[in-house]
Amino acid sequence: MTTQIKEEKTTSVLKAAWLIMVVTIVSKLIGFVRDIVIANYYGASMVSDAYYYAYQIPALSLILLGGVGGPFHSATVAIFSKLIPSLKEKPSETVNKLYSTFMTATIIFFLLLSVIMFIFPRQIMGIIISGGSSEMINLAATHLQIMTPLLVIGGIVGIYYGILVIYKQFMLPNLSPIIMSLAIIGIVIAAPNDSKGLALAWATTIGAILQLIIQYPNIRKLGYRLKPNFAFTNNPHFKEIGELLFPAILSSTVGQVHIYVDMFFTSSISEGAWTAIGYANRIFQFPVGILVTAFLVPLFPIFARLVGDKDFDGIRNYFNKGVGVLFFGAIPIIIGILTVGTDAVSLVFERGEFDSTATFMVAEALWFLSVSIIPYVFRDSITRVYYSFNDSATPFTVAFSSIVLKVFLNWILISKMGFGIGGITLSTSLVTLFNACVLGILIVKKMRMNYRELFINLFKMIIAGIAAGIICFITAQQYDKLVHLSKIPFELLKIMLVAFICLIIYIPLNLIMKMDYAGELFNRLKSKINR
Repeated sequence: MTTQIKEEKTTSVLKAAWLIMVVTIVSKLIGFVRDIVIANYYGASMVSDAYYYAYQIPALSLILLGGVGGPFHSATVAIFSKLIPSLKEKPSETVNKLYSTFMTATIIFFLLLSVIMFIFPRQIMGIIISGGSSEMINLAATHLQIMTPLLVIGGIVGIYYGILVIYKQFMLPNLSPIIMSLAIIGIVIAAPNDSKGLALAWATTIGAILQLIIQYPNIRKLGYRLKPNFAFTNNPHFKEIGELLFPAILSSTVGQVHIYVDMFFTSSISEGAWTAIGYANRIFQFPVGILVTAFLVPLFPIFARLVGDKDFDGIRNYFNKGVGVLFFGAIPIIIGILTVGTDAVSLVFERGEFDSTATFMVAEALWFLSVSIIPYVFRDSITRVYYSFNDSATPFTVAFSSIVLKVFLNWILISKMGFGIGGITLSTSLVTLFNACVLGILIVKKMRMNYRELFINLFKMIIAGIAAGIICFITAQQYDKLVHLSKIPFELLKIMLVAFICLIIYIPLNLIMKMDYAGELFNRLKSKINR
């Protein structure tokens, strides 16, 4: 690959990353408004716990399996991108048949699963939240029944996402979650007080249906037509999808098992604990999800094509640049969470039924979760490299092996050491680190990565981050002593001040240490400003 072509691809990836980042920020902001509305009406209570307990099962399909970066999206990109020679032409008959076969199998699988969930909701929720009250289990079971259509919708949306990303239509997959957020906001606000208990479940289901509807016209426009096709055997390309998809589904399901383990231990802590962990995860995903989605969505099709061309130098180059930028952005996020995380939670959520106790619960969970950001972005990035090699079995095996570690850590931290909510998220961070390390080592079976350059730069970033973090912590403490304003301007000004100080220390320190990504980003921003 010539230098010019590499530069063109890098520019293309960065442009796509910026576009996805902007769209994802908008989507996440509206998601935050949704969470604020839910917090205002439900707080951290039994009703919110019941909804979030029940939502974990359909979320397995809609977010983990069918979401951007999920197995259905990843399998579609990995296989279909190699079968489409030109993105300007309509898909061939072979591609359309494969699409129909894939869609048919997906609908059948998830339809059977949704029927089981609809018939046995109380038994399922009784197992997951065995430490909860009978009233909690019954309410969660009702929520689950209402949300069973999400199982079928999730698989279909995942395939749609994959096709749209192949054709470089990055905006719609990242915008469509807004539809669900808006549906929840509108329905929760409009619902009468005596029916608000189930309003969340109905709103989520309606939002998912609308999410599917807005994707469909673009799929039709690209030339894809669904004609039920049951040719599941003697189809080499569908076999490839199955070989990639099945372990990837199991891997994501294993991730969900980790959540069920957490739910089991959390149900014995306190009322509202699971809701608090849910809010902590969503705050965590706001910046981290933006970073990971923005850079990995456009990079994944490139990884797949580079593997097809056996251009391992290209993979190493794009991997190090992509992960390096993610590391560079992750460290200020960690500093922000540790220094002003409580203020941010209070500013966003503390109103209505969401009190100061709930704020502390969310902040505590968030502190321990923040340390997982570095291994999290590395794990998700290296997993895309495995998928590009049509290998989802290794990520599954690693994730499966960590279930025992997750149970053990929860037992030690919660049952024995009494860490409470913080123990749940600390164990999550340690398991993420374990998965990242093992996947990073085992990739040598596919190709040799150049980690030396990546981790030298990470070491420089950490040094800059520690220096910036200490000054930000002192600033936050002194601000609390000296400034006395009403709640909202006090917290907002504090967060803005700490963020500003963090950046004016962190970025120059990285430039002084000649950290590659900081210099490259600085030069790109400088050229844009000059223009």
